[in-house]
Amino acid sequence: MTSTGRTDRSLEAILRRERLIIGGCLAAMVLVAWSYLLHLKATMPDMDMPGMVMPEPRDWGVMAVLLLFLMWAVMMVAMMVPSAAPMILTFLTVNHRRQATVQPLVPVGIFLVGYLAVWTAYSAVATLAQWGLHKAALLSPTMASTSPVLSGGLLVVAGVFQWTPLKRACLKGCRSPLSFLLSEWRDGTAGAFVMGLRHGSYCLGCCWILMALLFVAGVMNLFWVALIALFVMAEKILVRGQLVGHVTGVALVTAGAALMAR
Repeated sequence: MTSTGRTDRSLEAILRRERLIIGGCLAAMVLVAWSYLLHLKATMPDMDMPGMVMPEPRDWGVMAVLLLFLMWAVMMVAMMVPSAAPMILTFLTVNHRRQATVQPLVPVGIFLVGYLAVWTAYSAVATLAQWGLHKAALLSPTMASTSPVLSGGLLVVAGVFQWTPLKRACLKGCRSPLSFLLSEWRDGTAGAFVMGLRHGSYCLGCCWILMALLFVAGVMNLFWVALIALFVMAEKILVRGQLVGHVTGVALVTAGAALMAR
């Protein structure tokens, strides 16, 4: 066996080990996020009991808002990291082949930080939206919309969005990790962060309205949190993912129209 062949096999072994490390870290992140959400759900007061209400907006202190923001941020990790894993692992592979670094896993971490920065910003917006909806008396104690018009409108908008060119373009960026990286590649730590931001922006463009549907089902309805997360993954990974999105879009529009009519 030539020295080149031995070197190639050694590099492949190193890459496999790094992929296992990164995959394990991502799985641990998702597990911790879901554990926090389950703990939060278990320790929350029974919001379905008569008389149980959320505090008035004027009574929301800084700590209450920060805890609500933390809930949204952790929820985004639980929902979005699994579907981003193929992109992150592909980034590891491409980065490994393009440049040898002393700490090859560091750029992957920076890429992930950039990706999560986008969803952290979305969490801040969702927190403000929840505060505004509660102030307008449009949320129940279970943090679900009390307005058929609002709920139906969100469903219709989400359904129509599944068929738009913007959705199609953003989904293409998420479904083709290698194409995205080859077209968006930037060297260095700053480059990894920018690529993470770019990929996060594509994912946000795909899924922002789907996350808003939690206001229809209930923000802490973990069944719907899991269902939306699985749908996002199916759109990105399945061969017929775009078709799944289109069929779901029709179903959402139908459900939203029926809810508003009722």
